[in-house]
Amino acid sequence: MQSIPNHLQKYIVEQDYQKYTALDHAVWRYILRQLKNFLTQNAHESYLDGLIKTGIEIEYIPKIESVSTALANFGWRAIPVSGFIPPAAFMELQSLSILPIASDMRSIDHLLYTPAPDIVHEAAGHAPIIANMEYSDYLKQYAQVAKKAIISKEDLEMYKAIRELSDIKENPNSTEQEIKEAEAQLNRVSNSISFVSEASQLSRMNWWTAEYGLIGNIKSPKIFGAGLLSSVGESKWCLSDKVKKIPLSIECVKQAYDITEPQPQLFVAHDFKHLLEVLEELSNTMSYKIGGLHGLEQAQKAESVNTIEFENKLQISGVLKKYHTTPDGKISYLQFSGPTQLCFDDKEISGHSNKYHAQGYGTPIGKILNFKLDQLNVGEQTSLNYESGVKVTGTLSKVLKLSSDAIVLSFDNATCEYKNDKFFLPDWGTYDIILAQQVTSVFGGPADRMAYGEMEDFVAQRVSQPHYTDEQKNIFVYYQEIRNLRNSGKLTEEDIAKLFEQFVENAPEQWLLFIELIEIAIKSSHSKSLIFKIENHLAHISQKNKDYRSLISEGLRLAYDKC
Repeated sequence: MQSIPNHLQKYIVEQDYQKYTALDHAVWRYILRQLKNFLTQNAHESYLDGLIKTGIEIEYIPKIESVSTALANFGWRAIPVSGFIPPAAFMELQSLSILPIASDMRSIDHLLYTPAPDIVHEAAGHAPIIANMEYSDYLKQYAQVAKKAIISKEDLEMYKAIRELSDIKENPNSTEQEIKEAEAQLNRVSNSISFVSEASQLSRMNWWTAEYGLIGNIKSPKIFGAGLLSSVGESKWCLSDKVKKIPLSIECVKQAYDITEPQPQLFVAHDFKHLLEVLEELSNTMSYKIGGLHGLEQAQKAESVNTIEFENKLQISGVLKKYHTTPDGKISYLQFSGPTQLCFDDKEISGHSNKYHAQGYGTPIGKILNFKLDQLNVGEQTSLNYESGVKVTGTLSKVLKLSSDAIVLSFDNATCEYKNDKFFLPDWGTYDIILAQQVTSVFGGPADRMAYGEMEDFVAQRVSQPHYTDEQKNIFVYYQEIRNLRNSGKLTEEDIAKLFEQFVENAPEQWLLFIELIEIAIKSSHSKSLIFKIENHLAHISQKNKDYRSLISEGLRLAYDKC
């Protein structure tokens, strides 16, 4: 397998398996038991098979290293990351057949659904379905297309706002005021979006397929999207009549989504090959395939680092500030702002890094009248007259020939002008221009990303770890005692009764403790009076807190069904 490029290494974290508390493992166990019970009948057949093949177990949070070993059988591997990573980084990793798995575990308060990526979503949602080779192929193809998409400055602001909100919401130490401020910031950023970029379109397709996709018969579809496969609440909600089912088509990219709310509509693919068909249709509308003025327009609106590629494999990577055209619509001049990189066939040209072109870069484009390369002489005063009317004059100082038609010319004391417009003046230093006539492709990011260096869309950030009080740590001890009891097989009625009294006195609101306790009591066929006591306490918790009612009800149902 390919090694992970240096610029992606910073997203890899240590899973630190010891950080998971006994409560974390109990939450994982509850979710996986609920999901497996429901998804046996309602997920695509590949899902349950994939759980086995990827070694995802119910009892314990998985070790990502073990998941990676299992995925290797299908040409993939997994790495631990922290929370959201930038979309461009996620897609580049996925294009290398690497599944980033957020190593963080959702809290019990967000047991049914969390807006932040976590190990339930990634390991129990994404990993098992990858074992289906047709779906795996779709993910790889999608990543190849998505990493070419033009991502806008607005997209990056949206990513930051979403990450901030999800991290704050999932952090048990966050205040209501912090959550409100993060929600307000996300609303401000969302309302300021002026256009839907290519990256946004790809993000929407990913959402309606890999995250929230349904498959099969539209009247009785199955679940395959990881967001649904990893959410107890939404996996049940999504198949109800309350959610509109729409046949999957390229129209899905016109449908926005809200990560903080259940989805009012979902799209249904015929089969996994159908996903590839829609992806191909979408890719044919993108700038990396179309190029030309369409691509330049998208890049200019994006105000982000993108690559303009020409017919001779020369490339310019930077923020496109302006482009000029002739009256008949031909491209005549390109102007970039800020650090700009010149490349040939995805490799940075020596001497033309974004540090050398740190203040920007400009070059004329098009046919040069009466031009013959072999008639140019270094050290001589030279004039280039373009068909567009652009004129370059100066002392030729260097001819860099990268192929028969990929050439960079450098001038001293140079001037570039078109009528009254001055594109370059002698006191600005050396003027380097490329010889090219057609923009064949425009795609997101720099052509040689490793050489380009750190970018705004590749910011690495860690989810802050919660700080537990002594009271919380004591609760974790109780969950561990339950686990020890279940694993030991020494399930005496006296032990269970003693734990029940201890929990009632010291952790009366911990509904999951009592669900796990009653499960043991039922499995051990202990006295009905003890089971009745535990049920009564759970009923008391349900009465006090309506948010726990369905969780307790479902927990009891499985306790009786499976024990």
